Amino acid sequence: MSVDTAILRRIQLRAGYGNAVYVFIVLLRLISSDARAQSFPDENPSDGTVPEQMSSSQNSATNNDWLHIWLRKVDKARASQPHFVSPIVTTHTMLVQQFRYDMSWQQDPVAVTTANYGASRGLEIIPTTHFEVGLFPPNYLVRQRNVPDGFGDFSFQVQFRAASATEGQGDYFIGLFLGGSLPTGRPPNGLGHSVLSPTLGVGKGFGPWAIQNTIGANLPVTGANLLGRAIVFNTAVDYRIKGRLWPMIEQNSTFWSGGVSDGKKQVFLTPGLVIGPFPVVGRLGFAVGGGVQIAVTQFHLYNHRWILSLRFPF
Repeated sequence: MSVDTAILRRIQLRAGYGNAVYVFIVLLRLISSDARAQSFPDENPSDGTVPEQMSSSQNSATNNDWLHIWLRKVDKARASQPHFVSPIVTTHTMLVQQFRYDMSWQQDPVAVTTANYGASRGLEIIPTTHFEVGLFPPNYLVRQRNVPDGFGDFSFQVQFRAASATEGQGDYFIGLFLGGSLPTGRPPNGLGHSVLSPTLGVGKGFGPWAIQNTIGANLPVTGANLLGRAIVFNTAVDYRIKGRLWPMIEQNSTFWSGGVSDGKKQVFLTPGLVIGPFPVVGRLGFAVGGGVQIAVTQFHLYNHRWILSLRFPF
């Protein structure tokens, strides 16, 4: 790899995530400012000349702006469902509002490592009490062999909360999800075709234990003869310790029909641990998780995929 090529790749990587990071910082600044105002509701000018009626009307106007209205919807949604932690690989079976950035390092069958920065994670928001929308910028793949590095595909997900109950009231969640990806990256880093992924998610809590299950399909809009259609089944079991430590184990299974992997299946076991969330400022929190996918079937596209997950709920 030439020096000029290496520099160009660094520039592409920074440019690709620059906009996403900028939007995230602006959003957190708004929320942090809002939280600071809520933390000091009686803060007035030092001369104390602001009339109490005017101050009350200003607070009322502030509490009814779009940001406060939206955040109240987020709190209502969170109060209507269990408080599970998002697994490492399995799609979370609850509505979540956070910014998430994952990184992973995996080995292909010939023991060549590929680094994945972004890992199709990103901004997840709760616009209404029954919906979550996820927008995930293209990940960036760095390979240690004669394959070009580059950006993957843009992906998205919409989650609908069909039914749920909090702890002590049933402690369950049932949801319908629709995800997908758009071919923004060039093969082999991108798929080269659009894919839709309908999924059913079910979660149930048993005291400190929680089980989250998803079953769905990856359905190419085009290129099914190459990519094939896949059934994806995931289960995550975690144990809550003091509300801050979440050891877990996951199984991640994929079954193909059609395409180059027709009739094959791969299954991973993924032990992991999530720590947090911890308060940062106002509504903003921070959690970190990690795990490793270990192949337990003879056929597998990769193995020993180490994952680092950074989460910022707000």
